[in-house]
Amino acid sequence: MAGSWGLGQKIARLAEGKKLRFMEVCGTHTVAIFRLGIRQLLPENVELVSGPGCPVCVTNDDYIDKAIEYSRRKDFVIATFGDMLKVPGSRSNLAKSVAEGADIRVVYSPLDCLKLAQENPCKKVIFLAVGFETTAPTQAATVLAAKEKGIKNLFMLSAQKLVPPALRFLLGDAKVKVDGFLLPGHVAVVIGANAFNFLSGEYHVPSAISGFEAEEILTALISLLEQIDSGKAEVTNNYRSVVKAEGNIAAKRILTQVYEIVDADWRGIGKIPASGLKMRDEFEAFDIERIEPVEIERVKEKSACRCGEVLRGVINPTECPLFGKACQPLHAIGPCMVSVEGVCAAWFKYGGNSFRV
Repeated sequence: MAGSWGLGQKIARLAEGKKLRFMEVCGTHTVAIFRLGIRQLLPENVELVSGPGCPVCVTNDDYIDKAIEYSRRKDFVIATFGDMLKVPGSRSNLAKSVAEGADIRVVYSPLDCLKLAQENPCKKVIFLAVGFETTAPTQAATVLAAKEKGIKNLFMLSAQKLVPPALRFLLGDAKVKVDGFLLPGHVAVVIGANAFNFLSGEYHVPSAISGFEAEEILTALISLLEQIDSGKAEVTNNYRSVVKAEGNIAAKRILTQVYEIVDADWRGIGKIPASGLKMRDEFEAFDIERIEPVEIERVKEKSACRCGEVLRGVINPTECPLFGKACQPLHAIGPCMVSVEGVCAAWFKYGGNSFRV
């Protein structure tokens, strides 16, 4: 920890006389920052806020309501990652559907659904395709594998999101005040460091791609401070061991082959242009919403939950009136408290910004 302490001291020197606010845009970073005690190493005048980097958290009510509706049909099997089970829809969640007898299976990879579909030929198997650029290539590969194997009873309910358009949206929001971005290492592995160049070129906002160890995060924060000190804005790649300028060419090729970019709804934020993925027409046989669409009643999101403001870094979780009271991990009202990568769950587990050295 001596190395981290020294980096923390360097951050304090570089930040002296300034009041700065940096946003991490990755749920894994959010958890790592709390778990590693990064906040306690920072001076009071350097604040870290969390952005919309948790894919479960930004999945809106309508999507969950559709998944629940499909789960109620006798000829359907829903396959999903475990952290989706308790994400609230407008009236219920998938965990309650399981209690009511729905056939919902927890999988560890969308590729697991290939075997699941083969073992249940009389059922329609739907994978809940939620995630960012990190997981979308595997979901695309699953579709390609299903087509190659002639599997006709496997479908996707798509809600993949793209990170760069969300950053553009945040920078256009007058309520969002950030001096730099700590960029997601996992996403950057796929799309490449160059995909974030617009942050410096168009918005003159300092940014740094980071890994997930303490010294990697602190070094990235130093990079942000050095950019501010010099008056320059760059996208520095502090995760060069795995992130290349051009990204993962093969993964990007698969994404482009299966998906096209569309506008997408983000929970608590609204519609962000060109921020989602939809299967191309040649793969529509795997798109459950085209094969068997469902109608759901739209319900206004819960007004007391301020998850949207938390996801934009406008407020900290403790400023939500439900946090730690009506909304806790075992009975969460907002998705930010459900996911292991949710910022509210991290604040609740690790004590937020309460402790500093």
